[in-house]
Amino acid sequence: MTHAKRPLGRTGLSISPLVFGGNVFGWTADRQTSFDILDRFTGAGFETVDTADVYSIWKPGNQGGESETIIGEWMRTRGCRDRITLITKVGMEMAPGRKGLSAAWIERAVEDSLRRLQTDHLDVYLSHKYDPEAPHEETLAAYQKLIAAGKVRAIGASNFDATQLRAALEVAEEKGLPRYEILQPEYNLYDRKSYDGALRDLSMAKGLGIITYYSLARGFLSGKYRSEADLGLSPRGGGVKAYLNERGFRILRALDEVASRHGAKPAEVSLAWLMARPGVTAPIASATSLDQLGSLLRAASLTLSGEDVAALELASRY
Repeated sequence: MTHAKRPLGRTGLSISPLVFGGNVFGWTADRQTSFDILDRFTGAGFETVDTADVYSIWKPGNQGGESETIIGEWMRTRGCRDRITLITKVGMEMAPGRKGLSAAWIERAVEDSLRRLQTDHLDVYLSHKYDPEAPHEETLAAYQKLIAAGKVRAIGASNFDATQLRAALEVAEEKGLPRYEILQPEYNLYDRKSYDGALRDLSMAKGLGIITYYSLARGFLSGKYRSEADLGLSPRGGGVKAYLNERGFRILRALDEVASRHGAKPAEVSLAWLMARPGVTAPIASATSLDQLGSLLRAASLTLSGEDVAALELASRY
């Protein structure tokens, strides 16, 4: 399977056109399954893994940090840290008082992440969501120290809107601080409104790398969920209900048509559409089995025709 790497904005990093989402590690994928998936993913020539300090705190009995811990153990046992591009995040609530983008919390949180990941540096460190209580200058100055210390190579933002991102970029320029070089927005064939438009235009004008999350709309774009009766098929089903409407079904019909032309699956077409979007560096996608992963990997070698793209655009218009 061949796929060309793509420059990740101005970071100096280049990555494959698919990023593995580590939110499933320690949640719907246990330690052994996670190791098997990471072995197959990297064995197929891919290298970028996305996680966050807070993954997977939502599973009963978890504290957060489970995903990072599994990735760290896997990298140590395989001796492969230098071949992995590692993305993690800070800002979501880990426990009362342990959240946000203050300098004090970033300084503590990064050490926790480095310890769990069993590494001395992060390739990409993201502000997981905008923090109205932490001035951009304070946050970026904290990142500047981490970059200077060699603990972080590049920084980015997730869940920022265009106004918040523009303000952060302006502060970086005015104060001579490192700027967000990567944006991680929610973006997929169904959820287009928050990114398409001002946020996309700003990101592309500033040369940011774009790595999309919820690239398969919580699994809806896999075609697995086509009625309310299907929502019980996985622990993620509950988040899919909002997509079961006329627009959602129209998108699935278009995906089915394009997939049949290529002998592919709807998820593969959904990811290929994202990979072909102007400005998008790579989508994030997750799998909890080797079968699912094999399908996701095929997306990187699927080329959509102009006719395919037009059909998907028409179906997903809002």
